[in-house]
Amino acid sequence: MIASLNGKVVALEPGSAIIDVSGVGYLVYVTLPTSNLLSLDSSAHLFTTMIVREDGFSLFGFLSSVDQRIFDLLRSVTGVGPKSALAILSAMGVDQIISSVATEDDASFRQVSGVGPKTAKLIVLNLAGKLGVPNSITPKASPSELALIVSALAGLGWNERVAQEAAQQSIRQLGSQATSNELLKHALSKLGTAKSVGASDE
Repeated sequence: MIASLNGKVVALEPGSAIIDVSGVGYLVYVTLPTSNLLSLDSSAHLFTTMIVREDGFSLFGFLSSVDQRIFDLLRSVTGVGPKSALAILSAMGVDQIISSVATEDDASFRQVSGVGPKTAKLIVLNLAGKLGVPNSITPKASPSELALIVSALAGLGWNERVAQEAAQQSIRQLGSQATSNELLKHALSKLGTAKSVGASDE
């Protein structure tokens, strides 16, 4: 199982890249936003999900473990394959996906090419409660705002439960007038520099 790649970008196209790791080039499928962030001849570290099929295997790469986790959760939904999951991440991004699931907004998923009404509803139903947004959200924060802070903290290495608690505490203490950046800085100051053990509670 190839869990991550750390190497040099030797080829780059919209939606894919070739990463050279010690002389071996790996073709990795990525989201369009990730393609835009990578650059030729620069180093890159990608978390990867390997899909094995009878005719070979494919690698899908992500700049953060949060993106990778949501990609894997999307693939768990009936009717959503790896290419569809990557298209949803490309079109919506992590924050909008989390917010749409939390608010049961399946219309957002229907706007992604290749995602029909039935699949959109299945995504919302199957991912409810799995994306780190609590069932009861403090009235001082919107689901997307809270999800953004939790995702940022998780991407920095804290586990999901710790990230949720820190985000909610910052929202309670600073109030709804605080910006997302202010809330994130406050949460980071509370957590300190120590990283939690384990990337996820799942």
